[in-house]
Amino acid sequence: MVADHAAALFAAGSDCLAGGDLAGAEALLCEALRLAPELAEAHANLALVRERQGQPEAAEASYRRALALAPRQSGILVNYAGLLAARRRHTDAEALYLAALQADPGSVRAWTHLGVLLATGKREDEAEQCYRTALGLDPDAAEARFDLAYLLLRQGRYAEGWPCLEARDWYAPIERSLGLPRWQGEALAGKSLLIGLEAGHGDMIQFCRYVPLLKAAGARRVSVLCHPPLARLLRTLPGVDEVLAVGDPAPAESWDYWSPPLSLPCHLQTRLETIPGRLPYLAAEPALVEAWAARMAAGAGLRVGLVWKGNPRFENDGERSFSSLHELAPLAGIPGLRFYSLQKGAGEAEASDPGRPFPIVDLGSRIADFTDTAAIIANLDLVISVDTAAAHLAGALGKPCWVLLPDYQTDWRWLAGRDDSPWYPGVVRLFRQPAGGGWSPVIAAVAAALGRFAAA
Repeated sequence: MVADHAAALFAAGSDCLAGGDLAGAEALLCEALRLAPELAEAHANLALVRERQGQPEAAEASYRRALALAPRQSGILVNYAGLLAARRRHTDAEALYLAALQADPGSVRAWTHLGVLLATGKREDEAEQCYRTALGLDPDAAEARFDLAYLLLRQGRYAEGWPCLEARDWYAPIERSLGLPRWQGEALAGKSLLIGLEAGHGDMIQFCRYVPLLKAAGARRVSVLCHPPLARLLRTLPGVDEVLAVGDPAPAESWDYWSPPLSLPCHLQTRLETIPGRLPYLAAEPALVEAWAARMAAGAGLRVGLVWKGNPRFENDGERSFSSLHELAPLAGIPGLRFYSLQKGAGEAEASDPGRPFPIVDLGSRIADFTDTAAIIANLDLVISVDTAAAHLAGALGKPCWVLLPDYQTDWRWLAGRDDSPWYPGVVRLFRQPAGGGWSPVIAAVAAALGRFAAA
């Protein structure tokens, strides 16, 4: 009877965990373990609870206890490896993934997660083999196909990479709400198409460039759905018939199809040599350009805009963002420059802090939406940004932009081993961290390049 009660508590706790009720899961699993201390699965699920509660040491202790009781349980090994990978203990994580595969060579999940770990360490050939092994075991393994997409796209292997990216499902909620057939590359002559939002603002800015191509393919009407801060800016896009912000009333006329923006390169068969790279494809409003010019005040020196942090909710933000404006202090001594902050949200207040490391004009706190940002950028000579939406906006406007990239999990859209971007030809220059990471060498390179930029 005790065992049955413990099993029931374990099942209830697991249901709470699946539903996101961490407190409920913790209470039920602890009670199950009080009755049945040898229940390995309960220790493993409690580890997941601790992990999601931000208690990695406690989670690790629970995983170790679970494996002491069930050393060949593949699922526990994979979950524990995931915790260690997140803590950058890659060698230990790899050993656990290999142990999981020794216990269960047919584990699609273990092969996929090992591939992610290897890709993170730039062991891309091995990572690709892991993903393909997973897909050989289960051709419908969406996670493996999606992860393979990132690897292929980073390498510029677009012919296979774009179709693999179709395995993503993060746009599912909007698909349900729209209730429209999804465009799969059918002929567009005389048809109407809605480009629905997905992912971040930078994605929308980068991939809205496909609207003119859709019109050239015969689409009668092309509309864009976006978050409100982007709506006014995207109305400057050539060929767009209407731009709707989330929350706007639906127009009287619906659409024949809808498409997520990241699916457009797939169905339009984009390759490296056919990226629609004509710039600019967005524009700043002239009246706003004049208004911001007055606020920025005249003066000697080249105008350089800075963005040093991205959205902290982004999964790799700890790598792509600077800890503070102080990390950019080496830029302060370069003559002939005036700095302006375009920073919004996290880090915004640093630009007006009396302790800031060098003079910088705080504009971020006065930005209402991306039309303001575009007008400010139009008044600048150069934008220096981490990998965030401001970099894509500068590129879309045809403004010189230096993008500072992390070594760890560099975003696929910047490709590998390049200091330029075919998505923003002639205007974007990439500064990459060295192997192993670290911003100091990047800032040193930027400072040297800025000196030459100012002198020229």
